[in-house]
Amino acid sequence: MTDTTVDGTDLPARLHHPDAGVRRIALLELADLEDEAHLPDLTAALGSDAAPEVRCEAARLLAAWDDGDVVEALARALLDSDREVREAAAQSLTELKRPEAGERLLPWAAHEDGFVRAAALRALKELRLPSAADVAAPSLQHADASVRREAVGVLGWLKHTPALPALARLATDDADPEVRRAATGALGLADADATAAALPALLAALRDPVWTVREEAATTLAKLKPAAALTALLAAMDDDYWQVKLRAARALGRLQDRAALGVLSAALVHPAGNLRKEAAIALGEIGDPAALPALQVAAGDPDPEVRKAVRLAVARLTGGHP
Repeated sequence: MTDTTVDGTDLPARLHHPDAGVRRIALLELADLEDEAHLPDLTAALGSDAAPEVRCEAARLLAAWDDGDVVEALARALLDSDREVREAAAQSLTELKRPEAGERLLPWAAHEDGFVRAAALRALKELRLPSAADVAAPSLQHADASVRREAVGVLGWLKHTPALPALARLATDDADPEVRRAATGALGLADADATAAALPALLAALRDPVWTVREEAATTLAKLKPAAALTALLAAMDDDYWQVKLRAARALGRLQDRAALGVLSAALVHPAGNLRKEAAIALGEIGDPAALPALQVAAGDPDPEVRKAVRLAVARLTGGHP
């Protein structure tokens, strides 16, 4: 076991010092030892220390461990009476790396408390635990928007195709714009056979009143590349937000349809440099020499990143070198 004596003082003993500040520093020094033997001390502080600042510190320090008992302690801390402790525990759970650790979280992902359920689902997302789909799917109908949003994230990361119909409904009908945005992005899990089923929801999302949802719809369409989205993407190049236009330009480039030459050429003079750059890239992807005159004018763009994209596009269209 690692020596816990620092300057003649035993660290575990200091965890019971009457001064909360001393206890917190002792936790930090104990965690620095990186010895699993001291995990019970850290989890005990998280669960029972009288001072919320000490419990909060313990929650943060436990982020470095995937031990099953640690996961359980952090999950219980999601019900702590102090908001900062709950949030620290939720954040630490997102640091889990081993899918096996997620097994301990599955019951918490069905907890009646909305904050607890959302935190557990958020932690499960990147673990890609197949069994998490079974707890995430029912949460798509939860009254709490944060729970629905996190459930969408789990199913999207798992590429759980049975959830596509429910995700499509959320993308178009959910009252919360962040849920609609997340569901719109998750529709990107559709494979070639399922793209047609997801397309109506994506086209509807491309007309959503909230621009971030429209942006996400264009982003997802760029991934799926459905030819049937061409008309809607051309219309999206007239969106009030350049961020939506940028993602639409990206999608049009991947569709490689010369019908987009006009709107993309027009975007080469937009005030937003990022959009000009994306339009140049898209014109290069389409590969039609008819775009050369507009690209040659754009070769003098004041933004070096745009000029680089233009050079690459011209090289692609002419078979030359940038």
